[in-house]
Amino acid sequence: MLVVDLSRYVPGAFASRELLRLGARVVRVEQPGGDPMRATAQAWHDELNAGKESVVADLPGDAPFVRALLSRADVVLESFRPGVADRLGVGPDDAPERCVYCSITGFGLGGPHDQRAGHDLNYLGWAGVLERTAPALPPVQSADLAAGGLGAVTEILAALLAGGGARIVVSMTHRSYPLASGARVLTDGYACYAVYTCADGRMLTVGALEPKFFARLCEVLGEPELAARQYDDDQESLKETLAAAFATRDLADWLAVFEGEDVCVGPVATRAEAAEFEPAPLGPAPALGAHTELWRRELAG
Repeated sequence: MLVVDLSRYVPGAFASRELLRLGARVVRVEQPGGDPMRATAQAWHDELNAGKESVVADLPGDAPFVRALLSRADVVLESFRPGVADRLGVGPDDAPERCVYCSITGFGLGGPHDQRAGHDLNYLGWAGVLERTAPALPPVQSADLAAGGLGAVTEILAALLAGGGARIVVSMTHRSYPLASGARVLTDGYACYAVYTCADGRMLTVGALEPKFFARLCEVLGEPELAARQYDDDQESLKETLAAAFATRDLADWLAVFEGEDVCVGPVATRAEAAEFEPAPLGPAPALGAHTELWRRELAG
């Protein structure tokens, strides 16, 4: 299947990378000068766009060329503010009815905020996701990646299974709201779900929510009596006791102690240490406009 990606920045690029990973051919239509991520976050741009093709088009002047490209598309992605794609001549009505046309937006269509500018942090703020973590910045752009990118992929795949011919609008703010659970056990500092500092300054994650995991954790620590206090009101003193225990050994020592134990414990790994989980490379990112002439010749023929 051919995916034509008209989007800018992270959400659309992440969505089309997932579609590429699932077997699609992806052509990115970039403005002269390229997606702004080429200059502001080149490493991330290259990671998200590896294996894709790049075509340069100056819209709306090049709209006939892009519409010819859209005529071949099974999926079209765009992330302009509502109405912009139409003004540029590459809106839903400019794509074939049989294709799935997906618009990734900040706030959806028709609401009081649909023309409001924003980025991931703004959408998460509007959606109430940051209520218990602000002013700390979230380490993952969940509005861009989960609500926007994966949200678009889910809707696109469902539409393709239904036979195509769909017009989809994804709101990163609306889809972010369900990501923040109302269950405060994961965000309110329970001792059994926390990060602890080891003797060497490295940190250990504890996610022993189930009583059986927490009980075994306490046994391994030599403090079996702590298990009965797992969900007591006084979490701070329990956390202090655990913190004192974890501060007695280095991270590597604790990982060795807990190896093979059913306790839901792990390291706060560096990205380099976590490289074993890195997905297989999809090839290099394309140079800006590397496939423009190839597509112009093919579409002209």
